[in-house]
Amino acid sequence: MNLRSLRPELADTVRLSFPIVIAQLGVVLMGVTDNLFVGRLLGVVPLGAAGLANSLSFLVSSIGIGGLSVVSAMVARANGQGDKSEINRLFRASLRVALLFSLVFGGISAGVGWYFEWFGQTPEVTQMGREFMLILSVSTLPLLIFVAARQLADGLRQPRVAMTITMSALAINALFNYLLITGAGPFPRLGLNGSATATLISRIFMAVAMLAYVYRSRLFRPVLQAVYNQLPTTNQMRDIMRLGLPGGLTFFFEIAAFSIAAVMIGWLGATQLGAHQIAINMASTTYMIATGISTAGAIRVGNAVGMGDVLRIRRAGIAAFLLATGFMTLCALLFFTANDLLVSLYIRDNPEVAQLAASLVIVAGFFQLSDGIQVVGIGTLRGLSDVNVPTWITLFAYWGMSLPLGYWLAFPLKMGATGVWLGLLIGLTVAAVLLTYRFFKLANRYRATASDSATAPASVLP
Repeated sequence: MNLRSLRPELADTVRLSFPIVIAQLGVVLMGVTDNLFVGRLLGVVPLGAAGLANSLSFLVSSIGIGGLSVVSAMVARANGQGDKSEINRLFRASLRVALLFSLVFGGISAGVGWYFEWFGQTPEVTQMGREFMLILSVSTLPLLIFVAARQLADGLRQPRVAMTITMSALAINALFNYLLITGAGPFPRLGLNGSATATLISRIFMAVAMLAYVYRSRLFRPVLQAVYNQLPTTNQMRDIMRLGLPGGLTFFFEIAAFSIAAVMIGWLGATQLGAHQIAINMASTTYMIATGISTAGAIRVGNAVGMGDVLRIRRAGIAAFLLATGFMTLCALLFFTANDLLVSLYIRDNPEVAQLAASLVIVAGFFQLSDGIQVVGIGTLRGLSDVNVPTWITLFAYWGMSLPLGYWLAFPLKMGATGVWLGLLIGLTVAAVLLTYRFFKLANRYRATASDSATAPASVLP
């Protein structure tokens, strides 16, 4: 298999990845924007508090986000069948599930914020983080409403809608961060809470804009006819929760490992926590691009399985791995050569934090390759309908290796934040190796089986 034969797959993967990457980057860049403004305008202690609160809030809401993500596939399936009434019921059911999720997970987020002292941070970080997280808990409702409405647009092959709204919200978030942190013009000076309020405002905009577009655009009128509004949605709500919650919990367990790493670093002090938040923001941004490639890889592999095209399964997987490896290699080189410059974008007046953050960015350079490969491994295996074993692999890598190793290196061996990051790097590398091995093992097994019979690929899996 040569590069020329892979060119169509590479082109298709890039084409599928682009709108997904932009939309996902917009969501992550809101957190990056918050940290940029907080770090430069307020300093290291508020930066650590905001970063930890953002991390914990996203951890809780990730179950709802992951749970709702199944709706786009359900909408696409109904659209393929030409069932407009089912699309309508799925849309209304997703909004109701989003409301239910927001009450549950928004309430949990508020409870976590109220008892912020459980995480063993300094008194100043605890007080700031509590107020910040209580405001973020309110924003869970508009966030999940946006995610639910987005599933209709994505399922009907209109992904640019969410992309445009997300990028507009990013600009609104940046503007209100400045206005509310500093109290510019007629706006009150809210300090750190101004950043949390800016996130709330931007998420309200996202929800309102998405719903307004769905209900006003001609594209969605055929499935939003009033005649469908009396149809029950109980079964659709049950299906969304039955199919979505396992995926949401998997998403939760993955993010939880990184949130716990942030908590452990917080035990080391505000300086270490602030440096960690700077480095993890950079790594999170590049990671979201890799997730776009992963999603495209899952689609391409899944299409090839549906067609029974054994060669294309391997080509689609190889294309996704090559794109992720190439992109993450470029990011690693940037982190290696411009770490001081990148850190200076976040903080100016604290040389101790800047020096530590710059060293963590070097570790993040190695981090990039493993992170990109493991997320593509998860995506390509999902295309082969293999979800249980990858879940166990990632749980073992994160919870069985990364966190225990990180704790041992950081505290008994006294390596501090660098030790936690090395633990994460080791766990991610193990996950990358095991997931890549499993994809090619199953692809080869599928090829061997397909040469003998026309059995479905699921029969190949143990």
